[in-house]
Amino acid sequence: MSRPGAVLDLWKKQLGAIPESVWEAVDVETLILADNGLESISADIAQLKRLRTLDLGHNRIASIPDEIGDLVSLDRFLYLHDNRLTELPASLARLSRLRYLNISENAFAVWPEAVSGMAGLKELRATDNRFSEIPAAMGRLIGLRELHLRNNRLATLPDEIGQLGELRLVDLRGNPLVDLPASLARLPRLEKLDLRWTPTLPDLPWFEELETRGCLVYR
Repeated sequence: MSRPGAVLDLWKKQLGAIPESVWEAVDVETLILADNGLESISADIAQLKRLRTLDLGHNRIASIPDEIGDLVSLDRFLYLHDNRLTELPASLARLSRLRYLNISENAFAVWPEAVSGMAGLKELRATDNRFSEIPAAMGRLIGLRELHLRNNRLATLPDEIGQLGELRLVDLRGNPLVDLPASLARLPRLEKLDLRWTPTLPDLPWFEELETRGCLVYR
């Protein structure tokens, strides 16, 4: 058994599959399973009720079990980057206290609806996927401070992005942008808008407005 607040670090142990003993570590708060060649996650993960950080990055995982949505104590980090994911279970919307989510370097083409329900997010990383559209429901993430969407297939963003009044950073590098909503200029805390490697995007009149007030607009 693990001690309260314990970290179970199994990073790069060449596991191939998760040992059953991991699910017995019911007091663990941080579980690191990154870089182990994992292809699946057992529903038994629901037993880890005290988990606050979960790292499943750099594996070969193609699907996430619904039971991860039962881990309502997850309030720090959830790393799912560099896997083979194409969707996320709706149950992840129950992780309303989670502050950081990384779903970069997967095979998403459609925005996972659950993400728009994760109201506690402060930082969202969804780079290097195949997203061509971000839904209006993103406007519900009113506590979001950083939004990383580099290297997708986005032509624009929804006007509702202007509802994210806590946003400090928006990274849109490497997208085939043709337009952006003027609501971005109304974000009171925006400090950096990164638009490098977007040659299809024209200069928009409100860029100057952002720069005048001190926001860095990288082109």
